[in-house]
Amino acid sequence: MNQIIDDRDERMWGMLCHLSALAGFVIPFGNLIGPLIVYSMKKDEYAFVADQGKESLNFQISVLVYLIISGIAVLFVIGIFFLMVIGLFTLILTVVASVRANDGEFYRYPLCIRFIK
Repeated sequence: MNQIIDDRDERMWGMLCHLSALAGFVIPFGNLIGPLIVYSMKKDEYAFVADQGKESLNFQISVLVYLIISGIAVLFVIGIFFLMVIGLFTLILTVVASVRANDGEFYRYPLCIRFIK
């Protein structure tokens, strides 16, 4: 999707779909609950928010899967490294996605499994 969104409110809510995932660094499962709340509130009002909400949720579910796998890999020591990389990777990509959504761009996360279509 190469379309750029002009509506300021729509861009702000799209950005909040991504930024709300940062709650996961403070609240257990906040990375899923935050985007889910924003998505649920505004998905019918704004198509951009529906798209970015699904994208954020898909990425956060993917991260959860990667964290579970890395948690198991901790038994083999390499998982500790993966946990740190995933945390940093998630933080950076969430901020990038937020900025892009605020610019009105339809952002797609790399390494994201599309659970929600």
